[in-house]
Formats: sequence, C-alpha cells, structure tokens
Amino acid sequence: MADISQRKRDHIELCATGDVGFRSVTTLFECVKLVHDALPELSVDELDTSIQLLGKKLRAPIVIAAMTGGTDEAAELNRTLAAVAEARGYGFGLGSQRAMHKNDGLAYTYRVRDAAPTALVLGNVGLVQAREMPLAQLRALVDAIGADALCVHLNPAMEIVQPEGDKDFRGGIPLFTKLVAELGVPVIAKETGNGISHRAAAKLRAAGVRYVDTSGAGGTSWVGVETLRAKDEARRLGETLWDWGVPTAASVMACAHAGFESIIATGGVKTGGDVARAVALGASAAGIARPALQALKTGGREGVERFFDDVERELRAIMLLTGSRTLSDLRHAPRMIVGELREWRELLAG
Repeated sequence: MADISQRKRDHIELCATGDVGFRSVTTLFECVKLVHDALPELSVDELDTSIQLLGKKLRAPIVIAAMTGGTDEAAELNRTLAAVAEARGYGFGLGSQRAMHKNDGLAYTYRVRDAAPTALVLGNVGLVQAREMPLAQLRALVDAIGADALCVHLNPAMEIVQPEGDKDFRGGIPLFTKLVAELGVPVIAKETGNGISHRAAAKLRAAGVRYVDTSGAGGTSWVGVETLRAKDEARRLGETLWDWGVPTAASVMACAHAGFESIIATGGVKTGGDVARAVALGASAAGIARPALQALKTGGREGVERFFDDVERELRAIMLLTGSRTLSDLRHAPRMIVGELREWRELLAG
C-alpha cells in the first residue's frame, strides 16, 4: 500500500508544480470559432447557465474533475474542492478509489459528503480493477462515499508507462455491459488524458453506456506524469507517447456523434471560453482539474474561488455575445470549425 500512497503523492506534486502538459498537441478548442452577435437582445441577468446532469441540477456546466485520494494531503484537497463545488453548484469528481479498495483505512481520504452534502459526487475506479472485483465490492465503493455515479476510467496509455502499471486491458466491453445493467447507479466511461475516439465511442454506446468523460489530449499528459516517475525503458516509451491521444475538442465531437446522453468535456479546459466551446460542440458540462489544483496550491480556497469566478464570467460573456440565453441556445449558436479540428470532423463524416 505504501507504493500506491507514494504514487498519489507524486501525482499531486507533479501536477501542481511539474511541467506535465502536452508538448505539441492542443485541445483544438482554438479551432472552434463562435460567431459574434452584435444584436443579442439579451441582458446579462437573463443568462441561464444551469444544467441537469446525472439527476442533479448544476448552477453552471462545470465539474471539478477527478484528481486524487489515498493520502492525508489528498483528503484535504478533496474536502476543500468538494466544498467549493457545493458552494458554487458544480459537480465534483474523486480520484481513483483503488487505494481505499486495497486499504479501507484510506477511505476517509475520499469521503467528502460532509463538505458537499448535495453536490453531484462522482466515484472512480479503474477498468482493470473493476474487471477483477465482484459487483458487490464495486457497489460498496460507491456507497462508502455516497457517490451519485461511478466513473470507470480507461487508462491504457498511462498504465503501460507506469512502472507498476497494468498490462492486460481485455474484457472492457463486457464489463461496461454488466455494470450498466446491474450496478444500480449511473456508470460513466472516463478516459484519463488521451481522449475517446469515434471508434471507442461507438463500442461504448453499443455496450449501453450513456455517459462519458472525454479527458482528451491537450491538458495534463498523464503519460508525461508517469514518464517523470519512470526509469530506463519505461521512460523512453513515455517520451515517445507523451503527446499521444485524441484532442479534447475532437473527442467531444466523436462522443456527440455517437449519441451519448451526457458528455463531460475534460482535458485541458482552463477558461470559460473552453467551457463555452465544449458546450457548443455537444458537451453537457466541462471538467476542470489541474488549474483548480494549482489555484488551490497557490492561493488557497480564495484562489480557487477567484479562478472559477473568472471562468464563469468568461462563459457568461460568450453566451451574451453569441445571443445564447441558455446552454441549449449555445449548442446551436453559429460557429466555424477550422484547422485540424475540421479534419477530425471529416473523419467522423467518412
């Protein structure tokens, strides 16, 4: 268990202070050009940023996305960020619960319900771990933290670079089919920084999955995080795969094309402009992880609040300037798709 806890400490430190972003790949949100409306016929006070997501109403289309758990520091981070989510009407995602599955004494690092009694809280377990666990154990992980849904994360690129990572990723589709039918809470297929392609999206939909978290390329490279922890052959492999993945904007388009009920656009989302463009492409909400962690590390809770004030201010400004009173209006707002993202769209059309 010490190795898992140390890995979690490494992840927090590297994400907060390290250079672990994608190097040459971007989210491609810059390829979404929303069209200015000089006559929006709207007041700022009329704008409605609320959504229904997984059975709960969010005041804004934002999820503080999965990051951590399993250490004392992780417990404090989770509770603080969950409290922010509660106060602001956002969703909140926990990091992988593998540590508490291995050691129930670490369950406290994931328990945030006293800090966020009404917020949308998302549990989290890896596909490989879920495949090996009885259904009752998976449900116990959900119940132990009072989660509203369970993210099953897909991370083959990260695992093959991780020194202690898994190497067998078979059985994912049957697992999702079983969990969707039998778990009893919504199941979210979640990538971990490399995105969901149109092919993977189609397989997930065929398995009955209704909810996805893109976690696309262009933000934090979790391959990069593991590369900085790795040695020798694994480090060389990680350097090769550092920028591997489907950019977040392309992943959102692929998932929208596949017809999921809800899409959380995570992966490199930093601004209200990113949130707006994700929604315009078909996302229900956007997930923000590393920028929230960095704001917390540098400015405490007040720093996180200031960061999200800016995100919401930017989102509302873009809604006004596109004549979008609601997020549904924003999904139908005029836009151009240019550059590389246009090529990704052509791939979907083909």
